[in-house]
This record gives sequence, structure tokens and C-alpha cells, in this order.
Amino acid sequence: METVGLGFHFEDLPVGRQFRTVGRTVTETDIVNFINTIGMTEVLFTNIEYLKHESDIKGRLAPGSLVYCFAEGLLVQATLQTTGAAFLNMELDVKGPVFAGDTIHVECLVIEARPSGSRPGRGLVRTRNRVVKQDGTVALEYTPLRMIKCRNIENT
Repeated sequence: METVGLGFHFEDLPVGRQFRTVGRTVTETDIVNFINTIGMTEVLFTNIEYLKHESDIKGRLAPGSLVYCFAEGLLVQATLQTTGAAFLNMELDVKGPVFAGDTIHVECLVIEARPSGSRPGRGLVRTRNRVVKQDGTVALEYTPLRMIKCRNIENT
């Protein structure tokens, strides 16, 4: 019987391949739980009165690190189950804010794909991941390099 929900193999990710994830709405509860879990009790995330009267940012702001974590969760559940071998590197750029009530999804473009020189049966894949809000604005962009299992060892 086929198992559904498994991740992409190296062979499934040629340079130029594009895909997007499903969306996820960021809630106030998500923000509160995240900042309390990691200890990020900065006034931008914990003090509504500060936001109303002293900050240029208005509304319940989500930390960029939370947005990144949600993006990775959306990707892992859809593309890396059982095939992701390692997260090796990334550059991350915060482009704009995400607030409670915003719905995000991730748009991926494969920008690099090559066999691993040191690990048989593995390939290295870099994607440009754009975290996009419901209005089409980009909140984050990052470019992770991952080691991905190959379907066929002959391809490495």
C-alpha cells in the first residue's frame, strides 16, 4: 500500500522547479505561546499599549523567527518527510511584518541542485523560499541548503 505525504527526493528537485505550500493563519495565541516558550519578552511582542502609543508598528506583531518556524513547518510537512537528511546553511532576509490574523504560505524555487561529493545517495538542494502574506506581500525570503536523499544511488 502506498504511503502518502512523503517528501521529495533529490531527483524530484531540478533547478527551476517551483511549488507553493498550503497557507496558515498566524494567531495571537501562536505569538504569545512562541514568545513565552523562547523567552522573547520584548515590548514589541508583549505590550499592546507600547505598540499603540510609542511604536511605529501598530498591531499584534509576530516575531520574524516565528514566521520562519511556521514556514519551515509548512515545508517539512509537505516536502521533506523521510527524505530530508540535513539542514546545512541559509541566508534570511526579513522583508516586512506579519501580524496576528495574517495568513502565510511559502513559495519555493529550486536555485541549486547537485550531487553530494561526500555522501553517496544524497544531493544538495538550495531553494529560494518566499513567505507570502494573503495580500501578496513578501514577509521573509530565505535560501536554505539542504541535503536530500536520492531515490537512486546511481544519480549521485
